[in-house]
Amino acid sequence: QVQVAATGGGSVQSGGSLRLSCTASGFTYSSFSRYCISWYRQAAGMQREWISSTSAAGDTNYVDSVKGRFTISRDNAKNTLYLLMGPLRPEDTAMYFCEAMSTAALCSGGRCCGPTYSGQGTQVTVSS
Repeated sequence: QVQVAATGGGSVQSGGSLRLSCTASGFTYSSFSRYCISWYRQAAGMQREWISSTSAAGDTNYVDSVKGRFTISRDNAKNTLYLLMGPLRPEDTAMYFCEAMSTAALCSGGRCCGPTYSGQGTQVTVSS
């Protein structure tokens, strides 16, 4: 069973930066390099918001509100995908989650799709 976990959250001031990690394990018939990875966030009292999707080939899309501020990088040797965030704004405050999907390419709409593996999130708090 594939397991996924997001780590690296914390509290920063507006304008600061954080790097979140999405680490996966438990691959039996495939490998991390063949998975599409999506990031989501959910602020208190709000619906979950899609942030970014990165295909196995490295094609990446971002929601408009983070374009130019958030960047994805991937280290398949470590089964980890990173979300570098900055400059951060108070409205970026949320619980951040990542999901691994076994369909390698981005689907219609430019997001990951297919069987999904998700796990614990990590809290990001940005103070003004």
